[in-house]
Amino acid sequence: MASENFLVSASAASHVNKVRQKTVELVAGLSAEDLLVQSMPDASPGKWHLAHTTWFFEHFVLGDDPSYKTPDPAWHFLFNSYYQSIGPMHARPHRGLISRPSLQEVFEYRHRVDAGVIEMLSNDPSPELVELVELGLHHEQQHQELLLTDIKHALWCNPLMPAYRKGNAVAGSSAPLPLRFIAGREGIVEIGHRGDGFAFDSETPRHRTLLRPHALANRLVTNAEFLAFVREGGYREPGLWLSDGWATVQRDGWQRPMYWQDDLASEFTLAGVQAIQPHDPVSHLSYFEAEAFARWAGARLPTEAEWESAAHGLPIKGNFQDEQRFHPVAASGGDGMLQMYGDVWEWTASPYISYPGFQPLPGSLGEYNGKFMSGQWILRGGSCVTPRDHIRASYRNFFPPHARWQFAGLRLGQDQ
Repeated sequence: MASENFLVSASAASHVNKVRQKTVELVAGLSAEDLLVQSMPDASPGKWHLAHTTWFFEHFVLGDDPSYKTPDPAWHFLFNSYYQSIGPMHARPHRGLISRPSLQEVFEYRHRVDAGVIEMLSNDPSPELVELVELGLHHEQQHQELLLTDIKHALWCNPLMPAYRKGNAVAGSSAPLPLRFIAGREGIVEIGHRGDGFAFDSETPRHRTLLRPHALANRLVTNAEFLAFVREGGYREPGLWLSDGWATVQRDGWQRPMYWQDDLASEFTLAGVQAIQPHDPVSHLSYFEAEAFARWAGARLPTEAEWESAAHGLPIKGNFQDEQRFHPVAASGGDGMLQMYGDVWEWTASPYISYPGFQPLPGSLGEYNGKFMSGQWILRGGSCVTPRDHIRASYRNFFPPHARWQFAGLRLGQDQ
């Protein structure tokens, strides 16, 4: 799994510093109280993200180093996430109750573990160690994204709806870009990781699949387009929804995307409440909402194979975490497929299942992805809170179909 870019960087240690420091920068300006809040069972407190990513390096990288001493063995129980094979863990819905250790102790924990990892990398590390550290860094980047989505939900739950960063103004929309469909490849194609650079085990093995004649929209669905769905009664028409989706709409009282306000003219963002920009991509949709909208629009969601085939060969550029907008922006002019990377994760019509011949990582790390291949749906392309160097065409994100606190939207597809 070791990435060529990782190996030829100035040093593995500098890469560790860069990624780990980025996480600390993302919580700058947040209080200890902000970082303790757990606003729902699906989200985790910021302090837990800071500690869990550190525990990952401590357990999987430093675990066999006899010179390393953990600050407290009991933290293993607190900050393990779901690795059942290495012991019990604190219940996920109760992570907001972990008032001790303090935030300062968690930062000291990070410093201690980082020093240990960097020392190991300075002593002629084996390829296996380098691969393990890189997995840890990509795991860290996943949690950087979760930090932002989880704190957004927590601040939205606060009656004051405070901004994550007041200076982070949301960019205005440009003129609307016409929606058009572009024919995709058909016949037998290959998808999955090509073997150059890092990939998670679930992206492998590369394999052949059949694509029927189809076309994908040149850009993402916009707020204005989704507003039409809302105003025309999309949330009140059961015939548009999957059965489980309609049950969720009824049970939870959904009437609009998650962060839209009652006036349908403003939305909560990481910069606070802002006017909805009509041509920006609609975001924070569940799979159920994306699928219902596609049905209403006389289209469908792309399959993940169609998406990856369309993304093949395109440069990985777009509106990522690196731009620090932390909000989707409208598509600019251009030919071909636009917004394939960044802005919002794109729901696909594909369930999260294994590729033919899939083999999970050996040992406890085999729990990283494979055991979640049930009841989840694939998203592709990254979002405005995804680090640019974390994404690639073969990346398979996954969430349950009701999840809507992530920056997730959609691109339309159709049969030809």
